[in-house]
Amino acid sequence: MNKKVRKAVFPAAGLGTRFLPATKAIPKEMLALVDKPIIQYGVEEALAAGVEQIIIVTGRGKSAIEDHFDVSFELEATLERRGKKELLAVTRNVSNLVELAYVRQKEARGLGHAVLMARDLVGDEPFAVILPDDVIDAPVPCLKQMIDVFDELQGSVLATQIVEGPAISAYGVLDGTPAKNPRVMNVKGMVEKPKPPDAPSKNAIIGRYILTPKIFELLERTPLGAGGELQLTDGIKTLLETEKVYGYTFDGIRHDAGDKFGMLKATVDFALKREDMGPQFREYLKSLVL
Repeated sequence: MNKKVRKAVFPAAGLGTRFLPATKAIPKEMLALVDKPIIQYGVEEALAAGVEQIIIVTGRGKSAIEDHFDVSFELEATLERRGKKELLAVTRNVSNLVELAYVRQKEARGLGHAVLMARDLVGDEPFAVILPDDVIDAPVPCLKQMIDVFDELQGSVLATQIVEGPAISAYGVLDGTPAKNPRVMNVKGMVEKPKPPDAPSKNAIIGRYILTPKIFELLERTPLGAGGELQLTDGIKTLLETEKVYGYTFDGIRHDAGDKFGMLKATVDFALKREDMGPQFREYLKSLVL
């Protein structure tokens, strides 16, 4: 019987140093993209893809994430007393989104280690990994596209985007062969941050993964990699020795909200799409002398 993807893991224990000083006291995952924390975009994407449980890997100083998705009795009571029905509905919608579970990563030891921390909550079933920094605007949720591929092929799926030119050196890049679906690649290997002439393809890995539970036992015995951290890509390379792994070039626009410039661009794009502020914001942008 084919197994379904029911759980999604969100690694959220990083320090967010690229956004200091804002992230000295606020988790980077709670930085607002327009008026919503970036992690909420990923959670909503997972729900729209049919995920039933969200597992968030947190660390020291990340309690604001748990508070955000929890019930706030005092806030709700105040909004109700003041007749702020729309804001009350927004607040309650956040706390009623989905079943969430949390696991603590006591020290930041890499993405592979963060994923390994979720092993007991995931169990023996395939699962998704969503990096909150990557906010994806897509007509069909990116994770839903990937789950459709997994349902058909029953192998791990890595989200990719086509990157041209020197920028490819900032990514892990897939090496593989085309599959029947033009958006799918049969992965043979991957190269981390290659020089442009050495890149095996233009398919750069971004922050969405569907992985089989085999990855956990492989991560347990994977040596520490760059920076003394446990790298998820090292575990996936070992997974390739025994299982099929596929790359999937999703249909959508990826915003790197873990980068200051990327966050600014995402804010503009999402604000312009908003019915309540898009027209006014567009007129403001037109008025600027650049």
